[in-house]
Formats: sequence, C-alpha cells, structure tokens
Amino acid sequence: MTLETLKNELQAELTQNILPFWLNKMVDHRYGGFLGRIDGHGNPVPDTEKGAVLNARILWAFAAAYRVLGKPEYLEAATRAKNYFVAHFIDPQEGGIFWSLDAQGCPLDTKKQTYALGFAIYGLSEYARATGDEVALQQAKDLYADIERHAFDNKNNGYVEALTRNWQSIADMRLSDKDENGSRTMNTHLHILEPYTNLYRVWRTPQLAERIANLIDIFLTRLLNPQTNHLDLFFDDRWQGRRNIQSFGHDIEAVWLLHEAALELNDPKVLQRVEHAIKAIAKAADEGLQADGSMVYERWTDTGKVDTQRQWWVMCECVIGHIDLYQYFGDIAALDIARRCWHYTRQHIVDHEQGEWFWGCDENARPNLTDDKAGFWKCPYHNARMCLEVMERGSTGVRSK
Repeated sequence: MTLETLKNELQAELTQNILPFWLNKMVDHRYGGFLGRIDGHGNPVPDTEKGAVLNARILWAFAAAYRVLGKPEYLEAATRAKNYFVAHFIDPQEGGIFWSLDAQGCPLDTKKQTYALGFAIYGLSEYARATGDEVALQQAKDLYADIERHAFDNKNNGYVEALTRNWQSIADMRLSDKDENGSRTMNTHLHILEPYTNLYRVWRTPQLAERIANLIDIFLTRLLNPQTNHLDLFFDDRWQGRRNIQSFGHDIEAVWLLHEAALELNDPKVLQRVEHAIKAIAKAADEGLQADGSMVYERWTDTGKVDTQRQWWVMCECVIGHIDLYQYFGDIAALDIARRCWHYTRQHIVDHEQGEWFWGCDENARPNLTDDKAGFWKCPYHNARMCLEVMERGSTGVRSK
C-alpha cells in the first residue's frame, strides 16, 4: 500500500462511513444539537446527558471536514454544532463552559474542566478557520482568556486541571473515573497545546506564541520522563507524581502534536529541540506495538500489568504519528507501521455494518460492544482527524521542512 492508496482509503472511510453515521444517526431532532449517546450495539439511548467534549469535537470534525472537502452538508452540521454549543455550553454568567448538560440542554455539571475549555477553543477556532466567522473566533479568544486568567498557575507553571463554576478550587479534579486526582495532567496539557496551535493559525499574536512555546517547554522539562522517554501522566501542583503509567497512545499522539506546534511557531531553536525529543518519544511509544500491527493501551511499571485493549483512538494516533515520522524524517519503517495499523483497524475496529467504529477490541480481535459507539467520550474526533491529517499531508512522500 502506497501513501496515495492510504490517503484514498482514509478519505473513503471519512466520507462514506464516519461522518454519515453522525449525520444520519446522531442529530437530535427533538432538543437540538446532537444526541448524547448511542451504545455499543448501535442503539440510541434517550435522555442522556450531553458532554462538552463530545459536542466540541463534533464541531471540530465537521468544520475541519468542510474546510478540506467543501461539502455543504458538513458546513450545515458544523453550524448546527456551533450554534448549539454557543447557546447552551458557554456560561453567560461566569465565562468558560459547562462540563455537561441534560438532554434538554440545561446545565447539569457546571464545573470548569480545562480540558473541555481546550476542546471548545479547538472547535470554535476551526469553525473560524473554515468559514472566516469572526464571532466564532472571538468566542475562541474569550475562552483562551478564561484559561489564562483562571487556570494558569503563575507560581508553579502549568494549567490546573479543574475549578468550580466560578473558578474556585475544587476537590475532585479528575477528568474521568479512571484518572488520578492530580492537579496537573499530561492529557490536559496536550489538549491545550493542540487548540492553542489551531487558534494561532487564525490569530497570530506574540502572547499566544509565547504560551505555545511555554507548553512545549513543559512537555520537554516536566512531562517527559528522561529515564524512559515516555510522557508521564499525573502530577501535583509542584509537578511531583508517581510516574508509573506508560500510555502508548498518548506518547505517539504527542509526537505529532508537539511537532505540529513547533512547526507552526516557526522558531528554529524550538523546532530543533522538539524534533530531537519526539524521535525518542516515538521509539518509546513503539514499545506498545504488536505483531498484528496494532498498539496496546497502557503499561503500569510498578506492577508490570499491560492493558492489551486495542482502543480506537490509540490506533488513530499510531497512524498519524508514524506518518509524521515518515514525511518529515524519511522513516520508511514508520510508514509501514502506519499502514499495518490502519489495516488492523479496518479489519477489526471499523463497524462495516452499522457505521462508525467500535470502541476497540481485545487481544483476540473481539469487538468491544460494552462501551459506546458514540457518547461522552466517543466522538468523530480521533478517527476523523486521522483521515483528514493523512488527506491533507498528500502523497508526495517526505515533506520539506
């Protein structure tokens, strides 16, 4: 399979499977916006809460698809998502966004999770990028200001994980039940870096450039484990943590997102530093690769336990990260890793009958029907982004720097 073939296959996957599922099955005709959940068997679950992350990612996916492909149905879906998000998720009294709404669109969980704010910026800035909409751009700028005003720690550096509705300290900062209750996380910093980079594409200010450069420095000096070259996950205010979990999907995702940010900044010193680091991070991430072409989820160094799930999002990041290594560094082996990972994903995780993808599968390639097909965390983000990234990168081989 050549890169051109991979590009064509992923465009077909995006336009014939992923996005049609969300257009045909996830629109909420009763209450507006999009439904909150479809279970692993493909059944809509009525009156389910609506998550900020889900809706911001829907907005991003359709805005990006419209920017790249120009199809009016993608613009219509992106505008539907944007209008609902602005009307219901943005907090008109305190600023920022609500974490979740009930099915009718009323605030349910009003905490300010920095991760969700990042995705709101990501979606709104992409809509502005795709359409030139100045109102959406201003809304993204306002949320950026909220993060910097309330969530940035001037004393210890970095971004606080969560706050109350009116931006006060909160006891439980966890993004999800499976996370540690740390005030700093790698995941949130990664998904502040990503939207800040996208916002910088449409709003090139020195202050934003400095914030991106600082985030890159946090990754290379705080989050990167110099002994293992993995990115560690959970920390306290002073950046102390157990450093006991190796998340292969986050490692390879960070490889290309760090590279993307450094390329967008266009600072030769920052780029050189990042490119040196991401080669080592990618090598560490590849410890999760399996003989069948897939990548497993996580490893706990204190117990030796390995989570052998093949989760949908890990497969996506494995593909993009290795395509990036191929195109910028001429790594032919990385291209083969990306192709084999997509082949595994297409065979075992893509749902060819009902559309979209399963949450993942086990080590015996049995699909996970317990977790959502679409829901609070299962969104058209990782897989749509994988398709669009490869499509936009073209088929000319190694890119010039």
